[in-house]
Amino acid sequence: MQAAVKFHSETKAMTISGKKIPLESLTPILPPKERERRKRDVEKRLYDVFSKYDKKPKKQAEPNRQHCSAGLKVL
Repeated sequence: MQAAVKFHSETKAMTISGKKIPLESLTPILPPKERERRKRDVEKRLYDVFSKYDKKPKKQAEPNRQHCSAGLKVL
């Protein structure tokens, strides 16, 4: 059974379309080792996602084209 995780709560009021909406941000309070483990896990997952989409498309091979001087016919 896992121990209950406590959270730090931060509340802000945002105005959207003339209406005030309260936003509550919850941050887990973790021991330093667990926080670092979770941080590394998130960084690894983000790296995997961004590296997947960062790959540049491979250049397509251009067909062999022969350049000839003006007035010459290509056989």
